[in-house]
Amino acid sequence: MTNSWVDIKNADFILVMGGNAAEAHPVGFRWAIEAKKQRGAKLVVVDPRFNRTAAVADHYMPIRAGSDIVFLGGVINWLLANDKIQWDYVKAYTNAAAIVGEGYSFDEGLFSGYDAEKGKYDRASWNYELDANGQVKTDPTLQNPRCVWNLMKAHYARYTPDVVTDLTGTPKEDFLKVCELLGETAVPGKVGTILYALGWTQHTVGAQNIRTMAMIQLMLGNIGMPGGGVNALRGHSNIQGLSDVGLLSTALPGYLTLPNEKQHPTFAEYIAKTTPKALRDNQFNYWSNTPKFFVSLMKWFWGDKATKENNWGYDWLPKWDKLYDILQVVEMMNQGQVNGFIVQGFNPLASFPDANKVVESFSKLKYMVIIDPLATETSTFWQNQGESNNVDPSKIATEVFRLPSTCFAEEDGAIVNSARWLQWHWKGADAPGEAKADQEILGELFVALRELYRKEGGKAAEPILNVAWNYRDPTSPSAEELAKEMNGRALADIPDPKDPTKFLAKKGEQLPGFAVLQDDGSTSCACWIFSGSWTQTGNQMARRDNTDVGLGNTPGWAWSWPANRRILYNRASCTPEGKPWDPKRKLIAWNGERWAGIDVPDFKADSAPADGMGPFIMNPEGIGRLFCVDKLVDGPFPEHYEPMETPLGTNPLHPKVVNSPAVRIFKGDKARLGTPDEFPFVGTTYRLTEHFQFWTKSVKLNAIAQPEQFVEISETLAKEKNIAQGDMVKVSSKRGYIKAKAVVTKRIKALAVNGKTVHQIGIPLHWGWETVAKKGFLTNVLPPAVGDCNTQTPEYKAFLVNIQKI
Repeated sequence: MTNSWVDIKNADFILVMGGNAAEAHPVGFRWAIEAKKQRGAKLVVVDPRFNRTAAVADHYMPIRAGSDIVFLGGVINWLLANDKIQWDYVKAYTNAAAIVGEGYSFDEGLFSGYDAEKGKYDRASWNYELDANGQVKTDPTLQNPRCVWNLMKAHYARYTPDVVTDLTGTPKEDFLKVCELLGETAVPGKVGTILYALGWTQHTVGAQNIRTMAMIQLMLGNIGMPGGGVNALRGHSNIQGLSDVGLLSTALPGYLTLPNEKQHPTFAEYIAKTTPKALRDNQFNYWSNTPKFFVSLMKWFWGDKATKENNWGYDWLPKWDKLYDILQVVEMMNQGQVNGFIVQGFNPLASFPDANKVVESFSKLKYMVIIDPLATETSTFWQNQGESNNVDPSKIATEVFRLPSTCFAEEDGAIVNSARWLQWHWKGADAPGEAKADQEILGELFVALRELYRKEGGKAAEPILNVAWNYRDPTSPSAEELAKEMNGRALADIPDPKDPTKFLAKKGEQLPGFAVLQDDGSTSCACWIFSGSWTQTGNQMARRDNTDVGLGNTPGWAWSWPANRRILYNRASCTPEGKPWDPKRKLIAWNGERWAGIDVPDFKADSAPADGMGPFIMNPEGIGRLFCVDKLVDGPFPEHYEPMETPLGTNPLHPKVVNSPAVRIFKGDKARLGTPDEFPFVGTTYRLTEHFQFWTKSVKLNAIAQPEQFVEISETLAKEKNIAQGDMVKVSSKRGYIKAKAVVTKRIKALAVNGKTVHQIGIPLHWGWETVAKKGFLTNVLPPAVGDCNTQTPEYKAFLVNIQKI
């Protein structure tokens, strides 16, 4: 989330697409309503359903699930055609003028470098053209046919308003209205924001959905501005924190990369390949600090055992050979390649796609450990529940251990919300019965396992035996101890390079922030972006000063990573000369000596405007990317590809390439894909205000509010299938089925798409058999086991189903 929840009130235009903020984020959505009340902001919702957000919007327009890039690509084309561009911003702060190498091309759905046999792109041809000094060549006049601006114009010329309407089902006049409202923000005095959630991420092109909107916001000059940005609405209070501390299979804390066994066999190669070089003169690239972040992390892992002589314990760090995401892990279980599975605070059977395959895979394990406050469907996957889980327990040998843990209200600690705020909370009650805190459970496990390694040895024992585990009670590290480790501390005196008589931190002290981190082993830090959250002056996350210093900015409330900065890229809120684009929205400005204002500058505070440093300091070129030269595996420009299960059966934009050519899908899962002949309707999942994930079906009041599983269908489809309000229906896909009550509603309409009628079915996801509500089916038996090309997030938002009255 580039901005904050409160900052949404500063917007003049709000587009909610790929999310349903009023329903899934009802408290935070208050600030969208404040923007309407205080500023007269226009609120537009684009969604397959007329939902609760749409109910308070100025404009609502329907869209076919899985066609977002067509819609947004059409917006790009319209902005270009109608010259709705904030030109000074684009020329100064984006790579519009950068020249791309001659090898780049796009033809009939494929970018250059595609290897059909491997199903992967060689991305070398997507690079910039560089001069003799390794700097990006540019054409400030934007006349070069290979500059990013002209390549972008050519790429999106196909996305005309007629094409948008034909492929999305959105009425043309509605689409043009969105374009006009967005276009109005292409001036310094008006700002728009975009709110999205899982409706964008849970597609095979999820990351590209988000990138398309980021491109639009760069073209309009809305990134870095108060009231602007591209804002991800997290569906869980701490899902931001999950990402931050590296709980993905190829990540380390602070968005560092876990070494790859082939690409990074040595410490030197890892540092060389993960520390990008600046691609523009005078540009400061913050990832140049990677060695400091990484070495400090290694000192946290292994303490005194990590030394310069052993490359800070680099050989002890796991090296990945392939993605071990949920799709890979379940496939390995299915192939009998996994013995055990530890599940902590998670209900994968209800969360992973193709739940019937997941049950089959779990049944091949030797053991499973569940760490959770509640009984979950995962913990009882081996029990026969009739149609909703038709298994034979006598044929399942998996031994399940349940370790009751605390819930968030029974423990101290911090959560990191959508706005990147680390907020400390204190427990409201002790845990009941035998329940223990997660860190106590894991502490006991670690101490016991390390003792076994110490006595009996075993393969690769060094990483376990050498872990620094210096807690007052090794079997139960406290939340405070862990939080202080996240912040980091000095292992030696850290002198101030500007004044050798002073110190940035003394040995043993908590670090004041990540700028103090060193690559010589003198600092330890578990997560560099959290450095500054618990300093020598105390717990910054526990602060509760709600003083508004302007624009709703409350820097004394909790602590926001990085560096307590509330709006990312805020240097871009000013002109190249250092003056705010909009004086009424002044965040920071150049005062003649340094950058200062009501927020922490996202920039070198003493870098004068004349230095020409770009505001996007996490990119080697320092500017925003309209063309992505690396990182994404499926293309430098977002391109529309149909969901893996498409109701059209083809891709009218390029029939030879229907689905994303870079998608990863296992052979067995590919055989479980349905076709529109057998499954003619589009299913899409969503959440309800009355329930939270799969927790609250175990809470009686919530169960009363939403007691029974249902699906939503249009009046047209109900008439076609002879289904009445309240009828029981069976919704089936190639992988399984659910049974639920039918809610026949005007909220979903039949759409005209590519010459045919497309019906969509809304499917809430909260039910199961571990519940005090009426028992139901797991919704995720329906979607396929395939994920986003870049993140591997499963495609829950667009898959094929059929429906029949029972």
